Amino acid sequence: MIGTFKAFAAGAVLASIAALSSQPANAADMALKAPLASVSGGCAELVLMCENGRQYALCPIAVSIAGDIVTASLSTGTHSSHVRLVPMGVGYRYAGRGIWLDGFRDQALLNFGKHQQVACTISPS
Repeated sequence: MIGTFKAFAAGAVLASIAALSSQPANAADMALKAPLASVSGGCAELVLMCENGRQYALCPIAVSIAGDIVTASLSTGTHSSHVRLVPMGVGYRYAGRGIWLDGFRDQALLNFGKHQQVACTISPS
């Protein structure tokens, strides 16, 4: 009975996320797309423009054949962290040591540990 309720609750959450979007989610929403210069080997950065007034650069390291960023370097000002794509049911997560980025399309939450997060918008530089 409890397992059925948990499955129903999880389904309701996912359905509400999908309903909030004006367009249906597809495979392109499951990871960030690399700008064309990154696919060809250059470092065309993506920029996270966050509500704390800061901008953080995300530089792709490895890109899939489909153009999804698989690993990247996330510059936080004083240093950069290596992050990698973690499979998610809806949206994407790029996780590194003590830092992770959860998002859906161009909206994301940048987490600095368990107790500090900031909302960001992702755009090409």
